[in-house]
Amino acid sequence: MSGHSKWATIKRQKGKTDAARANVFTKIGRELAVAVKAGGPDPNNNPRLRDVIAKARAANMPNDNISRSIKKASGEDGNVNYDAITYEGYGTSGVAVIVETLTDNKNRTAAAVRHIFDKCGGSLGTTNCVSYMFESKGVIAVQKDPSDDEEEVMMLALELGADDFDSSETEYYIETAPSALPAVRDGLEKAGRVIISSEVQQIPASTVDIDAEAEAKIRRMLDMFDEDDDVQNVYHNANLPDDGNEED
Repeated sequence: MSGHSKWATIKRQKGKTDAARANVFTKIGRELAVAVKAGGPDPNNNPRLRDVIAKARAANMPNDNISRSIKKASGEDGNVNYDAITYEGYGTSGVAVIVETLTDNKNRTAAAVRHIFDKCGGSLGTTNCVSYMFESKGVIAVQKDPSDDEEEVMMLALELGADDFDSSETEYYIETAPSALPAVRDGLEKAGRVIISSEVQQIPASTVDIDAEAEAKIRRMLDMFDEDDDVQNVYHNANLPDDGNEED
């Protein structure tokens, strides 16, 4: 098994300021709406919704907010349709970047994404220009209990169909094929494990080293994408030192 959490440093999460929390809640609200439209408002019968709810709780989104978002999406107010659009491009120093969005205005989002790339020394590319450098993987974060036998948890994950396993002080990170993600997640839940998050991520095949000047531009770009309500996830292959803002 890998001793390096390669998926732990490729996604960016804002600090827990009030403004950032509101921004995160807006993004999760959109994910809830899309999940409800795709599979209905009952999380027991909608695994995708169950995953988003787990993500919302991990982000400390109040239960009232979660319930309101689900009711809104399943009621008359749920007529706003969000399109999932993925953009690919290059950051400074040729860093490969994938930007996943949910938007109700494609023109607005495309213009904003292009502006951020340009502003930070990069460029918006064409479809598939960098995606070949990444591999889709299911990634499950599981709450760690101090009394756990880590080897037993690892063996359980492998028996359920996981491909890779790693851990931090507070969480286990379990990697699966995208198609195996639901079965592994459900098996862990049935075994009494607390799922913190469960989603398909884009994992870079390798990372590139950059200098301090390029790092500053990349971090600025990631911050700007974070602040855009339409942007859900950003993946890149820059080798950035973990400063506490990288997540999952």
